[in-house]
Order: sequence, then structure tokens, then C-alpha cells
Amino acid sequence: MQIGAKIKRMRLEYGLTQQELADRCELTKGYISQLERDLTSPSIATLKDILECLGSSIPEFFNEQKDEQVVFKEKDVFVKEVEDKGYRINWIVPNAQKKDMEPIILELNENGEIEEDDPHSGEEFGYVLSGSIILTLGKERYKVKKGECFHYKANQAHSIKNAGKRLAQLLWISTPPNF
Repeated sequence: MQIGAKIKRMRLEYGLTQQELADRCELTKGYISQLERDLTSPSIATLKDILECLGSSIPEFFNEQKDEQVVFKEKDVFVKEVEDKGYRINWIVPNAQKKDMEPIILELNENGEIEEDDPHSGEEFGYVLSGSIILTLGKERYKVKKGECFHYKANQAHSIKNAGKRLAQLLWISTPPNF
């Protein structure tokens, strides 16, 4: 970590000049300049004073949490193909099982089907992108076509099967993650 560069960023976010920061911390403008160029290192007490003037603290300053990824691209997709059942799962958000919901793109070949899933907590949502599917929810069966969607509590056994002769694709979201 470049302490000086980070202090400079914070100073500029506050709209302060080097002189204004120096005055608030009872330091010299030359010292702030050297610090921001990483030509000198502050003592813990001096760093604490500077950070207080910049509305921060030592723990906040050194907390280097990476920004959470927001946009996912084709290269991020993880694919699992189950040939004997005629389907492919495309995890479009990597590590989504660590989040509150898990979106996938499910592709079902002709006669492809997802094994029956036991009841579990949470909800599931799907939007058919192409083709049509048969959603079995408990003892009920529903035909869902391109442009239609489904939403249900997953508290009963459920499964999905391709209802047509061409590839069926759907965006399927489970919360909590379950795929």
C-alpha cells in the first residue's frame, strides 16, 4: 500500500490543499508534500492526526476490501453439462452460492430434464428465454412458454423438463442458492 498516495486521494476528496491539511494537523506543507510522494513515512501518532483531519481512522485506512464485482462477462461463466439428462447449467455469476440468490441460465435439450429437487427453504423464479418447459411443482404441472415466467416457494418437490422438440433456455434464480 502506498500510504502517501492514499492520503493524497483522501485530501483531494475533501477538497483540501496541502497547506490546509498541514495547518489542520500542525505540520508543514513540505512534510505533507513529501508524505504524499512517499518520500517519508509518518509516525503512528502523526498518521492518526492526519486521518482524523480527513475524517478517517487507522483501521478504516488500512482496510483494503476489494470492491465487489458488479458486472459479469462471458469469460466469467462456469458451465456444467449433464449429457445423460440432456441439460447444461451456466452459472452466470461466479460464486453466487455465497450470496443471497443464485442466477443461472439453464439449457434443456429435447427431452432434457432436471432431476426432481426436494423441498427446501426459499423461493425460485424462472423466465423462459426460448422454447417451452413443463414445471412440476408437487402434483401440479405447468407449461411455461417463451416470454413467460414462474415463481414459487420451494417448499414442495419440483422439477423442470423440456416440453418441446427444440432447445429450451431459461433464466432461473434460486434464493437461497441451491444449484
